[in-house]
Amino acid sequence: ESDDSFNFGDSDEEEDEAPKESELQKMRRLAAEKKAKMDAEEAAKKAAAGHQGPITKSNVIFDVKPWDDETDLNEMEKCVRSIKMEGLVWGDSKFVEVGFGIKKLRISSAIVDHLVGLYELEDNITEFQ
Repeated sequence: ESDDSFNFGDSDEEEDEAPKESELQKMRRLAAEKKAKMDAEEAAKKAAAGHQGPITKSNVIFDVKPWDDETDLNEMEKCVRSIKMEGLVWGDSKFVEVGFGIKKLRISSAIVDHLVGLYELEDNITEFQ
């Protein structure tokens, strides 16, 4: 047996265990990402009026972990999406298995870098209990 077949344990087991998304789910996700990108571009154009230099945008994915196994993830998602900031557009989200039946919220966002501070956004998310 060659050394090439030895697994060092660095495979993406979490990704392999996640259920495959259906074509409809994939279409919805792609449409949501496209809409979020268009909304972010529109927000960037509005913000460009008072900003010098190039407008930089970032796509950010947040993994929001619940406090315990009793946390309502749908309510947690509503709370996160309730955060409104100029230059922030929430994208697609899904619940990802962490282990032992506990799931976390994975949510994407598009931000205009000079308008949205990631630390401020993180603080706003962690304020919810």
